[in-house]
Amino acid sequence: MKRNIFLSALALFVGSLLAADTAPKDDVQAAARKLADQPNYSWKTTVTMPPAGGGFRPGPTDGKTEKGGFAYLVMTRGDNTIEAALKGGKGALKTEDGWKSLAEATQDDGGGFSPMRFTAMMLQEYQLPAAQAEDLASKAKDLKLADGVYSSELTEAGAKQLLSFRRAGGGGGPEVSNAKGSVRFWVKDGVLSKYEFKLQGTVSFNGNDRDVDRTTTVEIKDVGATKVSVPDEAAKKAS
Repeated sequence: MKRNIFLSALALFVGSLLAADTAPKDDVQAAARKLADQPNYSWKTTVTMPPAGGGFRPGPTDGKTEKGGFAYLVMTRGDNTIEAALKGGKGALKTEDGWKSLAEATQDDGGGFSPMRFTAMMLQEYQLPAAQAEDLASKAKDLKLADGVYSSELTEAGAKQLLSFRRAGGGGGPEVSNAKGSVRFWVKDGVLSKYEFKLQGTVSFNGNDRDVDRTTTVEIKDVGATKVSVPDEAAKKAS
């Protein structure tokens, strides 16, 4: 009898510990899914890097999406503004020659670096905020809630994956070393309202090493009050 009581108490204790460990992650992923279930929302993504970091510094991305419909992105890259429409794993990109599907924009253009081709490749892997936040939560080591913010270090494997990218045509991405990162989430009324993740590491590509230190912040707004308008040509190319 005493042994049974001890085993029951031990099971309850272990169960409570597991619940305490998984609850914050469950809360964040539920908040992300609740955002995905909203009829529509907007967001703004900003990327910051140390002043001495050098290299390419992307400007902000403004996005709008509606459930079951299109997502429309306006990305600032240097002096250029890039527009894109995404839906169901497909998409279209506005170019100097008009709208092109992502498949068309990633075709080999004869060699050399092509900003349009690179952007199209990135858009093929693009995650909307709700999906990205849920993925980030799955890569968190041990989410904790303090002062209204869920925060955690990222797993090394998770940080490494986030620093990598796949090349069009099935080629491999860069080699990543010393990968680490952290993530924070804000939830309001059970719905994800903001998240931020920091990544650091060394990315090696074509024999060149580049140290990465960047923080990405995504702020959600106008939930349920966003209207998404997509040009007809973009909608056709993205279908």
